[in-house]
Amino acid sequence: MTIIEQRLPGAGPAGRRWITDWHPEDQGFWEETGAKVARRNLAFSIFSEHIGFSVWSLWSVLVLFLGPAYHVDPAGKFLLTTVPTALGAALRLPYTFAIARFGGRNWTMISAALLLVPAVSVAVLLRPGVSFTTLLVLAAVAGVGGGNFASSMANINAFYPQRLKGWALGINAGGGNIGVAVVQLVGLAVLATAGKDHPRLVAGIYVPLIVLAALGAALRMDNLAGMRNDKRAMRDVMRDPHSWIMSLLYVGTFGSFIGFGFAFGQVLQVQFKTDFDTPIKAAYLTFLGPLLGSLIRPVGGWAADRLGGAKVTFWTFVAMGIGAAIVLTASAERSLPLFLTGFVLLFVLSGVGNGSTYKMIPAIFRAKAPTQDEARRLSSALIGVAGAIGAFGGVLVNLAFRQSFLTYKTGDGAYVAFIAYYVLCAAVTFLVYLRRSPRRLPGV
Repeated sequence: MTIIEQRLPGAGPAGRRWITDWHPEDQGFWEETGAKVARRNLAFSIFSEHIGFSVWSLWSVLVLFLGPAYHVDPAGKFLLTTVPTALGAALRLPYTFAIARFGGRNWTMISAALLLVPAVSVAVLLRPGVSFTTLLVLAAVAGVGGGNFASSMANINAFYPQRLKGWALGINAGGGNIGVAVVQLVGLAVLATAGKDHPRLVAGIYVPLIVLAALGAALRMDNLAGMRNDKRAMRDVMRDPHSWIMSLLYVGTFGSFIGFGFAFGQVLQVQFKTDFDTPIKAAYLTFLGPLLGSLIRPVGGWAADRLGGAKVTFWTFVAMGIGAAIVLTASAERSLPLFLTGFVLLFVLSGVGNGSTYKMIPAIFRAKAPTQDEARRLSSALIGVAGAIGAFGGVLVNLAFRQSFLTYKTGDGAYVAFIAYYVLCAAVTFLVYLRRSPRRLPGV
């Protein structure tokens, strides 16, 4: 393995720490040097992505602080959690390109530093009397945290051999996803200590952590020079029908996770007003689902490594349909314990599905591509595409809740839509990847 310390032509604004010789499928190379380097990059990638997810999810917490003094109704609060989800989803495609253009280390450093913009803006500007337009702008800017996931996953995918991708991508994604739960715990801590009148503290706490993430990337991560030749990979995967199928499935898994993570606290406050009449009561529960869903995600990747990604994904969608049916029943019966049980089940299953679907992506191209390098090139690109489209699922979840509460005064309309989508995803997974057919891809 060769690490070039000097600037390379076309390497971007920072030219240090470029690895020019990387062969993770070579067992000798992997055991001698590759594994150590990959683990180091994985650790700092997780930290940066974790902070990115926390900043992206910031408004799932801040809306709990927005009392009467802010003059924002429930529909407006759902809109405030929708706009950062949408911007984060849109940024995932350019963030994936950025890894190939600037290098994994360099872009992780830049993307981490960009998180200072939403954190500092909220810490300075959020106060009673601020206009709703200003709140929308502040919420939208938090979307920069959503792009970190796509670049981080594409980068780590290139570091690991095929046999370990499910585990590595699951650990990387799970460590990032848990930022959704952690920011809610930070919000709970602020509510319990400083009170509901100090939402700016939540953002302020993250400013030094963002600086640490950027410094960690700069000092301890590496760039893979081989990824700089992937400019056409995005175009190639967009022509492949499996890219759109996997994006459809990822809308169901990650879209559910991030959408529920943003909306769950508001859903509790609106649907069970008497039980959650203060922000701190809702905050005590909102972190639980995202926490469990994040922790279980590596298990989804691990299970997919052993049982097959398609098989794990299929049964996950079947179970998610059952979980959504439980939530619908609980909503109709006004049963809070059953409602919480169903939602926690959905969070956990979405985490499992996140891990298994991402394991399917490199397996698909391993079965189709002529070489391992080509498979790695295309799977890294599809991780960005599927990540972007999947994140838009979070937008759809929040819009579904907003429309359902406006129309029916409950979330029942949204729950029916979720059931229908999970059934569709289970059917597509079975028909394309599990049904016996001459066109079935082996090993997916």
